[in-house]
Order: sequence, then structure tokens, then C-alpha cells
Amino acid sequence: MRLEDLFARVRFFAARETFLDHHAALLALFEITEVAARADLKSDLLQELERQKLVLSALRHHQNIDQELLENLLDDIDRVIAKIFAFTGKVGSHLRENEWLMAIKQRTSLPGGACGFDLPAFHFWLHQSPARRQNDLQQWLTPLEPIRNGISIILRILRESGQTTTCTAPHGAFQMMHANTKTVQLLRLSVADGVTCVPEISANKYALNIRFLTAEDMTRGNVCNYDVTFNLTFCSL
Repeated sequence: MRLEDLFARVRFFAARETFLDHHAALLALFEITEVAARADLKSDLLQELERQKLVLSALRHHQNIDQELLENLLDDIDRVIAKIFAFTGKVGSHLRENEWLMAIKQRTSLPGGACGFDLPAFHFWLHQSPARRQNDLQQWLTPLEPIRNGISIILRILRESGQTTTCTAPHGAFQMMHANTKTVQLLRLSVADGVTCVPEISANKYALNIRFLTAEDMTRGNVCNYDVTFNLTFCSL
């Protein structure tokens, strides 16, 4: 989910045209290289995609399944698996091998380290045409697209796996004792627009606890003094 957020940030800022936006896009790209540095990312991603392919393939010809949507999803999984297999080296290795980018990355880890007088070559790049900068960003991002697409498929399946129930937190506090031992990989919580509170969630193998804090004064940890209605979804692959 961290990678999903970072990819969305890179794509958002890269699509804009100002040099400050492209500076932000490059910083997010550097964060991707850090988060994706773990050696088992590709193998874990491939393993989960293959597992989901087997599960979904078993649903072929099931009368309650939209077969066209199912086949499209299976085709997407096959394409992503093939591209990840073709991916050589560690995720982001093409960026780590670029000495110019790594010099910028090293300086951006320092407060104010990417100023023009510290990195004149970076300053020069930031003042090239927007089209030139966008082209460079796309070249650096394209090799990572198979990873992004694989993550997107798995998270979409995960998020759509659960059933949503409507719950109420009396005076902003809610507790649910676990009634089964099924592993929950993701909990989704949503409130209606206009509800001015923020959920604070804690859980263990015995119970789920949710407190809704007043958005106006979250630093004090004040719990809402009114009942909060929310939607809760337990998701697992």
C-alpha cells in the first residue's frame, strides 16, 4: 500500500508541468527505490499473482460470475506475470545505477540539500522544458510499471474480497470480539461525508477497538461525545 501511494504521487506530479511538481515527482521516485529495495518483493508478488490466478481460474463457467470480467482480469494477471518475469535485477536497480540520480538522492536526504548552489546539474535539469522533464521521468518510471500493475491487481482483489457491514460506535467508542479465526489482512473503514471525526484503530487476536477522535482537537485525543455510524469491511485473500 505504501508503494501504491508513492506510485500515485509520482504519476500525479509528473503529469503536471512546473519544475516544483517534477522535483516532488523525483523525490517520490526515490522513496519507491527505498520501499521496494527488499530482495523478495518480486518473488512475493509473483507468488501471490500465481495463487490468485489459480483461485480465479477455478471460477470459470460458474453461473454467478461475470465471465467477461473474469477473463479480462486473468488476462491482466498473465500480462503482469510475464513482464515481472522479464524484469531483471532488483526493483529500482536502473535508478541506483544512475550516478547522477543517486547524487541527487543523497543530497535530498539532507534538509535543503537540493538547493541550486549544492546541485547545479539538478538545477539545470529542473529548468529544462516541461516536456523534457516529463520524458525523463517517464523513462525512469516505465521499468517499474510491471511492479505497480501487479500491486494494483492484488490490492484490488483484496479490497473487493470482503463484505461491508454498517456499525455504530456509541459515544465514539466501538469494540468487536473476534468471532472466528480467519486471518484478516486489511480492514476498511469509512464514514459519511461531513462526519468530523477521525478513527483510531487497534486490534489483536482477541478484539478490535475503534475510537473516533474529534477532528478539531486530535492532539488531545478527545473521543466524540456522539454516536458515530460507519461502514466496516474485513478483507483477506
